[in-house]
Amino acid sequence: MANKKKTTIKDIANVLGITPSAVSKALNNNPRISKKTKANVIQVAKNLNYQPNHIASALRKGKSNLVGVIIPRANSHFFSSVIEKIEDVLNKEGYNIIITQSNESYTKECNNIDALLYTQVDGIIASMANETTQLDYYEKIKSQNIPLILFDRGENDLNVDYVGIDDYQSSHIVIKHLVEQGCKRIAHIGGFSHTRIYKNRIRGYRDALKKYNLPIEDDLITESNLSIEDGRKNMQKLIDTTTLPDAVYVAGDYAALGALQVLKENNINVPKDVALVGFSNDTFSSLVTPSLSSIEQHSEKIGELAAHAFLKRMSHPDEKVSLNKMILKPQLIVRDSSKRK
Repeated sequence: MANKKKTTIKDIANVLGITPSAVSKALNNNPRISKKTKANVIQVAKNLNYQPNHIASALRKGKSNLVGVIIPRANSHFFSSVIEKIEDVLNKEGYNIIITQSNESYTKECNNIDALLYTQVDGIIASMANETTQLDYYEKIKSQNIPLILFDRGENDLNVDYVGIDDYQSSHIVIKHLVEQGCKRIAHIGGFSHTRIYKNRIRGYRDALKKYNLPIEDDLITESNLSIEDGRKNMQKLIDTTTLPDAVYVAGDYAALGALQVLKENNINVPKDVALVGFSNDTFSSLVTPSLSSIEQHSEKIGELAAHAFLKRMSHPDEKVSLNKMILKPQLIVRDSSKRK
C-alpha cells in the first residue's frame, strides 16, 4: 500500500488560491494577514490534516521550544517525579519536553542524544545510564552550544550545571542509623562505582564504617545495575558465600526489594536477623512488608532546580553564566525494615 502524501503549505495555498507565503504567515498569526484569511487557512489545514514541519520551523526561528529529557528508566518513581516537575516548570514558560529513556544502555543513550539534536531541541536535561563511561556524546551537546543540565547521575569532568543530593553523606546517615540499631557487620549492594553517585555512596559507606570502628570486608560489597533481579542475586550470594551480615545497605530501592524477597524466602527475619535500608524512597517502600527504610532524594526539588537551571541558561544566551552545582541534603525515612529499637 502506497504511503499517503503528507499535506504541505503549498497544498493549502492551492485550495485557497493564495501564495504559500501567505499561508505560512496566516499559520504564524502574522498581523498583515486578515482575520478572514487566517480563519480560512486554519479550516483548510484541519480539513487536509496538515501537520507543520517542526524541525524546519525550528531552523527558521532558531528556537524550537522543545527540551529533551534523558532518563535511565521510566518505571522509577524518582525519575517520573523529576520529569513531572520539569514539565510543570517548563510548560509555564512555553516549552514542551521530549522524554527518552536509555534503559541503562550507553548505545541507546547515544542514539537518544542524536535524535534530540536532530529534532533541534533548545536544551537537554539528563541523568546518565549506568553503562556510560565515555562522555563524547555529552561533549557533542556542549560543542553545539546547547544547554546541558545533568541531574542525579552526572560527571564533574563535563563542567555543566548539576542537581542532586549529597550521596557521600547519605551513606553516613544510613550507617549511623544502622549502628544505632545495634548492627555491627553491614553489607553494601551498590551501583557501579564508575558512576560518580555510586562511587560516592561506596566511599561514604567505607568511611562511615571506619568512623564507627566496624570491619570493611570486600566480600560484603557488590556492584550492579540495582534491578530487582540484581538485588535478589546479590542477596542470595551474601547468604550462600559469607557469614550472614546483620544489616544490608542497598543503593537503590528496586534492588532492596529483591533483597527483601530473598531474605523472606530464606526465612530470615527483617529486621531482627538482618536490617535493610534502600535508597530513593520509591512509592512501594511504604507498602511492602516490612516497610522499607530508604533515603529520600527530593525528586520534585531536583526537577524544579534542573528546569530553572535550563531557563537561566536560555535567558542569558550570550553571557557566561557561572556553573551551578546544586547539592541537596539527604533524609533517611526510617521504617520497619531497619527499626530494631
